[in-house]
Amino acid sequence: MNRRRFLRKVLSGAAVTASGLVLVGCERKGLVRQPVSPYFGPRRGGLKAYARSAARGRGRRADSHSPAGGHEGGPWTPPGPERAWRYVVLHHSATDRGSASIFDRMHRAHGWDELGYHFVIGNGTDSGNGVVEVGSRWPKQKHGAHCKVVGHPEYNDVGVGVCLVGNFDHYAPSDAQVASCVRVVQFLKDRYGIPESRMYGHGQLKPTHCPGALFPYARVYGGLT
Repeated sequence: MNRRRFLRKVLSGAAVTASGLVLVGCERKGLVRQPVSPYFGPRRGGLKAYARSAARGRGRRADSHSPAGGHEGGPWTPPGPERAWRYVVLHHSATDRGSASIFDRMHRAHGWDELGYHFVIGNGTDSGNGVVEVGSRWPKQKHGAHCKVVGHPEYNDVGVGVCLVGNFDHYAPSDAQVASCVRVVQFLKDRYGIPESRMYGHGQLKPTHCPGALFPYARVYGGLT
């Protein structure tokens, strides 16, 4: 066997092995679908790089059941130029309690510049049950810091991070949290034209248990219109 054929055989075997590991890990972690082809958007261009595409999103208004009120100036409507968001990534905090301000302090203590999520949905401990807290990144339309996937910066660059307080490996989120999650995701879907095929749990994009084995994907996706 010549050197070229040998290398080709080794690389092919490695690819199969790696693929098998990924599939086993995904099944073990509860992956329900493979990621779609990634969207690579520039970060260094700032908001201007996204403004033209995002302008199309402004023509899509939230449904009447959204707290954004279906009009400009709602509490979830950014005050200035909007990023062309392409993904929604759902998380749990993996803690029994917490809030946007508490997680902000935790993230800063670990060297991050601020809270990594764009939205945090409380469970009634340190913020109200089902209360949606807007993270400091969202009004600035700043890229997320919640889903680092090697080779795929788009899940942070143009992915909205939504975190529900709780550890859903041990219990399910409250009904109020699920209802608020549906409203937030519906708002993002309507405003930015994000299809359900680009809405993920964190563990559907990388090997992690987040957002927990008991996260109710069917209830969240089934609640969208």
